[in-house]
Parts: sequence; structure tokens; C-alpha cells
Amino acid sequence: MNTFAFRRQPRWRTATAVLALVAAVGAAGLAVSRCAGPKRPDQIAATPAAPAPPLPPPQAPEGWRGEIDYRALDARIQAMMADRTMQGLAIAVVENGRLSFVRGYGRTAPQDGEPVRPETIFRWASLSKTVAGTLSARLAQDGVLSLTDPLGKFGTSLRLPGDAQLTLTVEELLSQRTGLPKNAYDGWLEGGRDPKLIRESLAAVAPQCPPGVCHSYQNIAYDTIREVVETATQRSYADEARQRLFLPLGMTSTTMGMEGLQAAKHWARPSRGGHAATLVDAYYRVPAAAGVNSNILDLARWMEAQMGLAPAVLPAGVLAEIQRPRVNTSRPYGNSPFGRSLERPGYGLGMRSFTYKGHRLVGHSGAVTGYRSTMMFDPAAKTGVVMLWNSEGSLPFKLQAEVFDLAYREPFTDWLQLKSGDGSIIAP
Repeated sequence: MNTFAFRRQPRWRTATAVLALVAAVGAAGLAVSRCAGPKRPDQIAATPAAPAPPLPPPQAPEGWRGEIDYRALDARIQAMMADRTMQGLAIAVVENGRLSFVRGYGRTAPQDGEPVRPETIFRWASLSKTVAGTLSARLAQDGVLSLTDPLGKFGTSLRLPGDAQLTLTVEELLSQRTGLPKNAYDGWLEGGRDPKLIRESLAAVAPQCPPGVCHSYQNIAYDTIREVVETATQRSYADEARQRLFLPLGMTSTTMGMEGLQAAKHWARPSRGGHAATLVDAYYRVPAAAGVNSNILDLARWMEAQMGLAPAVLPAGVLAEIQRPRVNTSRPYGNSPFGRSLERPGYGLGMRSFTYKGHRLVGHSGAVTGYRSTMMFDPAAKTGVVMLWNSEGSLPFKLQAEVFDLAYREPFTDWLQLKSGDGSIIAP
């Protein structure tokens, strides 16, 4: 897939400006300590350097910075939050490699919730798959495993028709090419069954296509990568992610599991249709597929690292492996106008990619009961948006297009299709 140039010329043209940008990124908390990768599992433990103290996030209008019209964006978000499908939302925009806009909207719960702030913890849901793909690519760079290793090498619990798990590669697993039907046996997981036992039962499922050929989105099978990582490193998946990724990137609020969410001082409760929803642990039991929690600032740091702004932690070669599409997919946002606007959808290592109005975008989204999440960015322009919200509304997914239209200086399109009381369009 081609990488398209950002339509606006970058503002940094001199070596001095480049150095200033690097300094700003460091101050934003993206520690670029070198995590040298050992070859043997017994050499894996590494002590990351303490990240630089972050600058105060640009939460108020006087702190918003960049060429995007953030006051117009703020007005659109406030109008969106009036929709009955919304409860609370946190958003951050990185523009030209700099955190430029951060704000919380709404409340953490339908009754007696506190205002959402940048420090509020939400669930990432399936956005967690980007961690699994990134961690695997980093381990491959360090020589701990190979992306071409067959799963049979690791003795996982996954069983596929015809014993295909013996030859299915790590890369094929991470790019969702198991050959299984979409979301195979997710209902069993939601019903309380052990994910390991479910994986062992997948051998009896009629395949959608031969392994390694087509894209078919999975959660339980995808979590097999957790077993691969733990066998290869002799450490827990959560510890590996924390030591190799989260701590070096300064992602101090990021945890895995329900306990990590509930232990936070400020966390958003799940909601549905304006009412409180039950917090369930089903998808926490497949942590590589959907187990991560954080605030919006940490998710912004994660996006910055995926943009290439933390090369000591995620070098360019690792990012290329993660983001390179291995297989074409259907439209993840359906056949809506927004869904159709994202052309040439593909899937890499736990990372989606699209073409939007001639620009290559990369990211992922997530959905579990009472929560939604999304990350989408232009790696060439180093501009993107992340959002976390505690409801099942779909409007923030569409808001992504409005953010990029502002960034690309495109004419206004009412992707949200918001209407005022008199039926007129609510425009920025």
C-alpha cells in the first residue's frame, strides 16, 4: 500500500527545528531508552530508563496548538455528546508529531459519575490487538522468536481443522488468517467458558477458507499469541508488554485485566443507552485480544510511538512490520458513507490500514460491553486521533473523518449527521 504525502507542507524544515521536535517529544513522556533485545529468554529482563516528566496536556483552549481548528472540533464534540447514545468520552489529537488537543467530555457513569478527565481510565477492548502485534514484532527483532515460526513450535492450546495449527505462522495468526469463521466461539467466551478449552475445540469448526489465505477476525484464537510470547520468553504476557513497551514509553496508567481497571482512582463505568451496564470480564480473559486499560494520555503516547516518535523503543523496521498490510479485509465500519470513504482496507500485525482521500491511515478500534475505543493516524503526516468512551454509541468513529478533514483542509462534511432542534445541520 502506498504512503501518500500530507497535503500541507511540514513546518519543520531545518535541522534546528528537527532537534526541537525531538526535544518536545521527549518532554511529552516518550522515553527513548534503548531496550536491547537478548537472544535467550533468561536474558530478557531489562530496566527501562525513567521517562521524562510530561508537559501539561493541552486541555484548555489557550493550550490547544496547531493548524487544526480545535475550537470548531470542540464544538462538534460537544454537539455529539448531546446525543443519547453518548455518556463520557476522552479524546486526544496529535498534529505534526505534537500532542495538540486533549479533553474529556461527559461523565464516568450515568448516575453520580464524575466528569471525564484526561486521567480517566477506560478499556481499550480490541485496540489491545495493536499491543500483541507490536510486542511480537519487537520480540522478533530481538531474536526471541520469528514471525515465520509455526505455532507448532510453541505447543499452544490452539487446535485448527486438519492440524493446521502446526504450520500456521505467528505472522498469519497476528494478521487474522487462521481460516476460522469470523469471531469463532465468542459466544462461548461470553458464556463463561475457559478460553484455553475453547481453543482446543476449534478443530471441529468448519473453516471459512484455508489457513493463511483470507482474513477472518478472531478474539479467542488471536489470544494464542499470548501463549506464544509466554513460551518464548518464560515470562507473563502482561510483564513482557509492561517491560518492553509500556514503561519505556512512559505509559504509567496502562494496565491489563479487570483488576487494573477497578484499582484506578478515576475510571469510567460501562453504560448502554443512558443506563449503567454490568462490567464483565469475558474479554479480559483473552488479554492479547482485548485486555488493556489506560487513560487517553497513554493512548496518545502509544499512537505517537506508532508514528515513529519513539525509535529506541519501536524502530522504523518494527513499525514497518506491524503496519504493512498482509491481507485485504471487508470494510470494518460497514457500508455507511464513512465506511465507504475508507478505501483499500487491509490488516497487518494487529493493525488496520486504509486509504482516505488519497492519504494512508493506520489504526484499530475496539468494542466490548459498555465501552468503545479507536485510534487512527496518518504515519506520513504524524497526525492522528485517539478516543475512548464508556458507551456503545458509534458517533466517535465517524468523528475521525471530521478530524482528518480539518487536518487536510477539506471542505466540511457532516459525517456525524447531527441535527439541531429545528432540523438544521449543526456545523462547526
